[in-house]
Amino acid sequence: TRSFFYWPDFMPEPDRIDEQMAARFADFLDRHTEAGLTTVPTFLVGHMSGENWDPPWRAGRDLYADVWMVAREAWFASEMARRFAGHPAVSGWLISNEMPIYGGEDRPRETISAWAQLMISAVRAAGATQPVSLGDGGLGLEVSGVDNGFSVADSSRQCDFLGPHVYPVGDDVIRQHYAAAWACELSSTYGTPVILEEFGVSSDFTADRHAADYYRQVLHNSLLAGATGWVAWNNTDYDNLPGQDPYRHHSFEMHFGLTDSAGQPKPQFGEMAAFATVLDQIGSTGCTRADSDTALVVPSYLDSVYPFTQPADRTYLAQVLHQAYVSARLADLPPALTRESDGIGDDARLYLVPSAKQLLSPTWHQLEELAAGGAVVYVSYSPGPHRVHAGPWYARLNGMFGVEHQLGYSAPAPVEGPDVTFTLTQDFGGLPAATRLTFPAAGTGRSRSYLPVRPAGAEVLATDGAGHPALLLRQTGPGAVILCTYPVEYMTALTPEVNPSAVSTLYDALATFAGVRRPLTVDDPRIAADVLVHADGTRFGWLVSHAAEPVTVKPQLAAGTRLSALDGAPANGTITLAPFGVSVFCIDSGDAEP
Repeated sequence: TRSFFYWPDFMPEPDRIDEQMAARFADFLDRHTEAGLTTVPTFLVGHMSGENWDPPWRAGRDLYADVWMVAREAWFASEMARRFAGHPAVSGWLISNEMPIYGGEDRPRETISAWAQLMISAVRAAGATQPVSLGDGGLGLEVSGVDNGFSVADSSRQCDFLGPHVYPVGDDVIRQHYAAAWACELSSTYGTPVILEEFGVSSDFTADRHAADYYRQVLHNSLLAGATGWVAWNNTDYDNLPGQDPYRHHSFEMHFGLTDSAGQPKPQFGEMAAFATVLDQIGSTGCTRADSDTALVVPSYLDSVYPFTQPADRTYLAQVLHQAYVSARLADLPPALTRESDGIGDDARLYLVPSAKQLLSPTWHQLEELAAGGAVVYVSYSPGPHRVHAGPWYARLNGMFGVEHQLGYSAPAPVEGPDVTFTLTQDFGGLPAATRLTFPAAGTGRSRSYLPVRPAGAEVLATDGAGHPALLLRQTGPGAVILCTYPVEYMTALTPEVNPSAVSTLYDALATFAGVRRPLTVDDPRIAADVLVHADGTRFGWLVSHAAEPVTVKPQLAAGTRLSALDGAPANGTITLAPFGVSVFCIDSGDAEP
């Protein structure tokens, strides 16, 4: 469980702990031991479920920068750790609960980092050896594109694990299914273990049978995204607390439970239990993700504040990259994220740079060098989401892509109509010539525009409805650079209920052209396939359906392999997945199923 020290009760005065409350918590821990459970206590609460609570003596002092106030916070954390660190029921610690909401989101990164260091040091100085994290929600600049002072990069250096809190509200079911996975992916780029520390949905917002579908999707997709732990919000409904804040004014908060207020399991509970069974069957602690030949480039403009750039540049990237990630997943291309800030890796066969306005100048040259070395580099154009320096910030646009751009000064080339259709002029990546790919035309103003070009060494792979080049390829010896002249990922990201989209079809063709190795694929883009590898060499295959109806598919496997059920029974050549269902298999050596 995750548990909380309600700060006003536990610390009624700046230098006093309420010993009766401490005794109650000790009893709570003993009951955990009796039940075979452990808990992760949270110190500063603070904030929860739509309300902030202060100890009465705070008197408006700054929680991060006021030296006396920070000393009181650290003293409280150290006192709780000193009392309970030796209890076998304590398996970890969290400093706060969504501290940016409680302490404010307009503090300098350096101030927040120093506060976090002092708090963690206080816990350690009190003798606590269990893993520690901040409990801040893990949605800082490097994940959300919003600078709230909390840095995921800084937290990864200070904490033993990172813990995203993810409650997406969107307009596309499949993007919702991957929102938590995407947060885990971005967090895991810093090399610190990631626990999906909070996720869930109120039964007031979603019927329980649909909530169960959501839980199933979140659990499996985040596992495949690298998460190593899961804490659902929360244990039970609170129908008997309608008059108590915050439930008095946030009534939906009473119904996030895995059980109802009478203790009866809701369908969500069954999904947690089924997922736990799968984790046991595969020996999840010994599993790692399969190597990927596909790299999704995360521009440093997401996680760095460069001079004279706009906040919208960062939130734009968060939106575009999420959609590109979903599209890659539906093409059975679980991508490896490579952050420009850390230096782009050089071991992929396919590099995806979706709807790109900005990369650092050296990075453009590096991508061109990777293509010269045999990789396929795909870049789709975008002028960005606003009017400030709208257009391509490319170091070598014409030379890199083998084109001559035809942009006019302050005269963007608008995308006309409700959608745009590409028509292939030749066979490409398994798609025959004359194949049509239709993308939504979304956005406003300059963001809804394309890049007019003339080929100057590149060959045209596809044209738009007016005959303009839409996809172009420049061979670079063993590799290639491919330019998409439309911001297809961005336009798709703005469109409700659009997935699976033509972006997935395009990515699938790019993978085939690049020779990306995919040990498990499915032709239906509503089904995502992925693989985990156990330390003993056993490989496990996942099929995740995003269809609202049953779907029967025939998986394609690498030569010399076949599927079997986790209990060892051979799997049939075709597999039927329930609505939004998930099936897990062993991938065995031997002849593939006919």
